[in-house]
Amino acid sequence: MLKSVQGVYREGRVELLESPPQGAEGRVIVTFLAEAESVDLADRGIDRDQAGDLRRGLASFAEDWQRPEMDVYDAS
Repeated sequence: MLKSVQGVYREGRVELLESPPQGAEGRVIVTFLAEAESVDLADRGIDRDQAGDLRRGLASFAEDWQRPEMDVYDAS
């Protein structure tokens, strides 16, 4: 079974941000992710109030979006 956990690489070490599966031991693959680019909402015609409305409206989906298995949708 494959399990992904988030972490960061600093000063030559990988620090896990989540607990690995219980009893996990063995080889791993570390993938370096590109930093997320910020989006200029004003360039897209969205002002501060509209951005707040969008953020509040989409907040209920945040937990689902943060699940590791959803990363597959970021690749497209």
